Amino acid sequence: MNATSSTLSLETPHGEAKVHLHAVAQPRAMLVLGHGAGGGVAAPDLVAATKAALAERVSVALVEQPYRVSGRRSPAPARQLDAAWTAVVEQLRVGELSGLPLLVGGRSAGARVACRTAEATGAVGVLCLAFPLQPPARRTGAASPSRLPELEAVTAPLLVVQGARDRFGIPTASARRRVAQVAGDHGLKTDLDAVAAAVREWLADIL
Repeated sequence: MNATSSTLSLETPHGEAKVHLHAVAQPRAMLVLGHGAGGGVAAPDLVAATKAALAERVSVALVEQPYRVSGRRSPAPARQLDAAWTAVVEQLRVGELSGLPLLVGGRSAGARVACRTAEATGAVGVLCLAFPLQPPARRTGAASPSRLPELEAVTAPLLVVQGARDRFGIPTASARRRVAQVAGDHGLKTDLDAVAAAVREWLADIL
């Protein structure tokens, strides 16, 4: 599927965000994706998901959070990530996203942001690539709290694509949550074709 690409700079309460837009003709929906904590929008699984969405006639917006745009490596606090993300989605809704069903998602930390804000943004579906379910134990040896409540709070159809050897664990499926296990670890680089296939199948089902 041919797509036109452009880059937008959008203001948020926490600085400028960049949106890398890949628009198809007569789109069925738009998928807005966020990056991981230490990586960018060129992560292999995000690229695979983008290609899969475009093949299903879904336009894609890859969002660079303000801390990345300003050159910082360490992620901003969750509340700032969520506020910046929501501000970007609201601007896309009145612009490039106008009139289209909204799907949101991301990889790792970006998936968490999409889950936490899914209700506020009015998303009709959520895509989680390498959701970091269970963080490593703390230095004291105490277990860190699971992030499962963030997944459970999503009421829209949700797809989790998880590496079978992901050190953060693998969430279970539920009535609303589909879980696709693919070869590999948290990086989801081992079988990108399987990542893309899972995304395409899910998009075909929910749209």
